[in-house]
Amino acid sequence: MGDVHTALGPLELVEGVWVIGDSRRPGGSWIEFREEGLLHRQARRGESELIPWSRIMLGMAVYVGRGYPRSGQYTLAGMLGNMPGPFSGHGGGHLDMTVRHPYEDRRLAFDRPARPYRLLDTFLLEQLLSQVVAAGEAHRLGDPGWLGTVVGRLESLNARMTRSRLCAAVGEAWH
Repeated sequence: MGDVHTALGPLELVEGVWVIGDSRRPGGSWIEFREEGLLHRQARRGESELIPWSRIMLGMAVYVGRGYPRSGQYTLAGMLGNMPGPFSGHGGGHLDMTVRHPYEDRRLAFDRPARPYRLLDTFLLEQLLSQVVAAGEAHRLGDPGWLGTVVGRLESLNARMTRSRLCAAVGEAWH
């Protein structure tokens, strides 16, 4: 899809569209944040699915690596994919959410972007998605300018802050 301009963990701006995953990988899977909702693309299957913002409820979870980690957001393979060496940029992850009409849990898989990113950024991304959805404002995630402003505010946060302070800072960034 083109050049990356800015990013927050696996979320990156590519040609004016916010994407989770590696949209440039041939045959890859990624999630686009569109005005009408989340567009899950699976190029290897030639499939796309749109989940309207109004269907998304109960927050979102971001996991890096295949499967579910015993604790945190990263599996062992997910952590190795963030380090220099032969595993760098390999693997994937998924975005979990609950949707309504009909009610169901959804798991949208994505291929990991080839670039490394801070573990903190994945936490901040998950907090942002969860807080915005919980506030009934999920549709705001489809506005690239608004999301870019929020991501810019979150980039300066550091891991020395407490978890509660980070969560509060995410809330301040998007309000």
